[in-house]
Amino acid sequence: MWRVFRPIIGLQVLCTAAAILLSAWLAGIHGAISAALGGSIGIIAGLAFAALAALYTALRAEAVKVVLMVVLLWIALATYRDVVAIGLIGTFIATVLIFTMAILVLEK
Repeated sequence: MWRVFRPIIGLQVLCTAAAILLSAWLAGIHGAISAALGGSIGIIAGLAFAALAALYTALRAEAVKVVLMVVLLWIALATYRDVVAIGLIGTFIATVLIFTMAILVLEK
């Protein structure tokens, strides 16, 4: 199962790294940290899905992934005072889209 998800996680990490650099350039250190947080949320949720998909049905794994995303977003927004929301949310959405598109491609 990990063989399938390894390239997807790699793409998410590359996307996050690019977003960190772009956010640092546009919004400084807080933009970079926000992008790192957003990307990390998407990556962690994807890893949780991959781990649970091997043990449970994909529907249960997807439910855990969504709950984990909501909780991690809430924690990041509630605890990081200087968050740059566009960097956090933008990178988060990008990593989630990469994961979703890659899963759809793999199923075909």
